[in-house]
Amino acid sequence: MKRYSEIIASIIIWFTVISQFYLMIMNRQTEILETTVRFFSFFTILTNTLVALYFSTKAFKLKTFPFTIFNKAGALTAITTFILIVGLVYQIALRGIWQPTGFQYIVDELLHSIIPLLVLIYWYFYVSKLDLKFESVSKWILYPIFYLLFVLLRGHFSGFYPYPFLNISNIGYLNAFKNIGLIVLLCLSILILLVFLGKKLPRIQNVEHTYN
Repeated sequence: MKRYSEIIASIIIWFTVISQFYLMIMNRQTEILETTVRFFSFFTILTNTLVALYFSTKAFKLKTFPFTIFNKAGALTAITTFILIVGLVYQIALRGIWQPTGFQYIVDELLHSIIPLLVLIYWYFYVSKLDLKFESVSKWILYPIFYLLFVLLRGHFSGFYPYPFLNISNIGYLNAFKNIGLIVLLCLSILILLVFLGKKLPRIQNVEHTYN
């Protein structure tokens, strides 16, 4: 049952990410190369791709680099945190300014609502004790930090910011860095909450995954 759920999840998430890329290319307002770079500048896309890679690694038992990172302790709890960030930030800050229709609406809901919920359910049933050691999970906080630095650096030179709450050109440095601080604080809060709640689960697995 676990492997079937991993295979199905990987198919759904890869389909969603590829569909979003197709839609962005079809509706592009810049050259394909710039559109592709912008596509991978969205935390939503990068995080859903990470989730797809995680489930592909588990479903097909991939043990070579770079898939080994998803077999390490803390990986499941970390990616669950980040995909929950995707969902929460969208519901709180972005849903009201973006009203997609048609196929774009379906893809959008998958990326920001359905996939985060599916990952949380998977985490609930299959998280292991090794995934709930804060020292292992906390290393993953470098991912959103490096992402934010990349977005600000590229935005400075290109003028493109993927999210309005990071757009220094419109809101200024002070507000942008306040928003960054809130995002990092939210990441840490969810990490700590998942580690705490995970240890309270009645049927937590001792060693469910293979770690390297």
